[in-house]
Formats: sequence, structure tokens, C-alpha cells
Amino acid sequence: MDEYMPTIGESRLLGLIDDFLKTSRNMRNALDGVVALLAANFKHFTWTGIYLYESGVLKLGPYRGEPSPHTTIELDKGICGAAFREKQTIIVDDVNADPRFLACSLSTRSEIVVPIFDKKGNPVGEIDIDSDIPAAFSQSDKAILEKVAARIGEMF
Repeated sequence: MDEYMPTIGESRLLGLIDDFLKTSRNMRNALDGVVALLAANFKHFTWTGIYLYESGVLKLGPYRGEPSPHTTIELDKGICGAAFREKQTIIVDDVNADPRFLACSLSTRSEIVVPIFDKKGNPVGEIDIDSDIPAAFSQSDKAILEKVAARIGEMF
């Protein structure tokens, strides 16, 4: 099995995420469960977190990985701000070549940020994932993460 492939299949992963979202006591617990599943299931995900839009900024929610200095991100800053503003997934194969990158770790080489939309189509947050591997994120990762984001969005 390729080291970048998930350890469980997509349908099983999405089913487990659905279970977390439906049965958790509150949103924080639900999002923490989703982050834990993603971080454990994809070996190339070095840092996995969710930012939620609150009071005009993105605020860090549950995450797995080293602590981030970016607990709050202005919408005009970083790849996270760009994905939120542009309302689209952004994959950065080489973060050192992208001036928008806000460094959380010196070892980070690539990043994917997937917006989360509410039922009306408004952005309410995003899934942010870093990898220590250059060009780590595939179109398959993008597709799965967009499905996860859509499921999270149903909570808003």
C-alpha cells in the first residue's frame, strides 16, 4: 500500500465522520473527532486542524500536531485567509515559494486548505492540513477533504 494512501477506505472514513458529527455531545467534540480521524488516517498529514470564522477572523479549533502560533488568522493573511476569501480549496505544493504562507513549523513543505460552507453557501471555517513532504496533496485528498468539509458544513 502506498504510504500516502489512507489507512481505511473513503466510504468507511466518511461513515465514521458522519457518526462523530451525529452523535457527539457538542460541536467541539464532533470537530475534534473529525480532526483525530483525519490525522490518524493519512500518514502524510503532519498537522491537521479546523479554523472557524468568528468575529471577523479565523479562530483555531481542534487540531492534531505541534501547537500553532496562529490561533487567530485575519482574513487578509495567509493561505487560510485566501481560501476563505476566494471560497475555494487551495493546494500549495511548496509553501516556501508562496508568499502567503504563515509558517507554523519550519518542517512544513506543503499545505491544503479546504473551506467549510454553511447550508446557505457561506464560508464558516476551513480544514487546514500541513505536510512535511513537498507536493504531498493530491486531487484525491482534495476530493475527500471537500466531502468532509461538506459534512461539517451541515452542522451550521
